[in-house]
Amino acid sequence: MMGRDEDPEVRRSRTREIIRRLKGIYPDAECSLTYENPLQLLIATMLSAQCTDERVNMVTPLLFERYPTAADYADALPEELEDLIRSTGFFRNKARNIQGCCQALVDRHGGEVPRSMDELVALDGVGRKTANVVLGNAFGIAEGVVVDTHVRRISNRLGLTRRQDPVKIEQDLIGLVPRSDWVDLPHLFIHHGRAICSARAPDCDACGVGALCPSQGRA
Repeated sequence: MMGRDEDPEVRRSRTREIIRRLKGIYPDAECSLTYENPLQLLIATMLSAQCTDERVNMVTPLLFERYPTAADYADALPEELEDLIRSTGFFRNKARNIQGCCQALVDRHGGEVPRSMDELVALDGVGRKTANVVLGNAFGIAEGVVVDTHVRRISNRLGLTRRQDPVKIEQDLIGLVPRSDWVDLPHLFIHHGRAICSARAPDCDACGVGALCPSQGRA
């Protein structure tokens, strides 16, 4: 039986099969933010809060050209930085966090993005989700699982968790997903969420993992 009363070991096995199938469906799944170095990914991820990756990718080319280093962000005129990121929403708060974050990078890390969860989440505007994105994609460090709206929705629909809090969802997924797949899993779920398992109208008939999904009622 899948879902609430499913044996934990059975759920882990089902999770591994879901991942295997999704890798076959989305072999090129990767971070959809455009970046060339850890600082760019950190900034892009901060901008992606309450904003689409597509919109962020429209904003960042000029932003990255204007501010190539952490010191450049820290020294930027706030109104100029705000104007460049205005279309991502909440631009004043994001600009303030970016400048505070980059000032800390200059003061405490020699202008470089640190490679540890504790150091990253100590930066202004950086939570566990952002830190996981940077660690996993910029440095290949599997410290945890990124949980965004797609991951939360699909994890619940697939019966991998019943929680809504991202931190608790992450802990449930860590207990089910092999560490070697922690970085890839969010990309697979995000691609699946966009292509098939949308919030309002999931295309269950076209779902490649439907036979493993308790929300479809098929075993």
